[in-house]
Amino acid sequence: MTEQHRDEKAEKQEEKDEKSRDEKWRRDPLGGIVWAIILIWGGIVFLASSMKLLRGLEFRSDWGLFFIGAGVILLMEVLLRLLIPEYRRPFVGTIILGVVFIAIGLERLGTLVVDWGVFAAIGLIVGGVAILLSILTRRK
Repeated sequence: MTEQHRDEKAEKQEEKDEKSRDEKWRRDPLGGIVWAIILIWGGIVFLASSMKLLRGLEFRSDWGLFFIGAGVILLMEVLLRLLIPEYRRPFVGTIILGVVFIAIGLERLGTLVVDWGVFAAIGLIVGGVAILLSILTRRK
């Protein structure tokens, strides 16, 4: 195979990969929308805090409020993925990240004392079981 032929083949593959990424985002924009909402949520929380709008509320940590909101937003994404068939895709990782964010937020607010060793062990078990179930229930 000549050098020119290899370069042409690599170029065609790059174009194909780029098209498939663009197509993926057009078919499933939900992930990008969710992360944009999380960033907006963070901006609202920190702006409200810097403007002393959260003073009457008993929050010890702006980060705690941010993480709780981000976790809830991620869990809402999972719910949308379950309800809207065209956006369905694996979501176990999103559930785990959402729960971890909520636990971090609650710990930062001082309302929950998390034993991270137990939390990590349960997370590993749940993740392993989810992977096994997805493999065993996969359509052939």
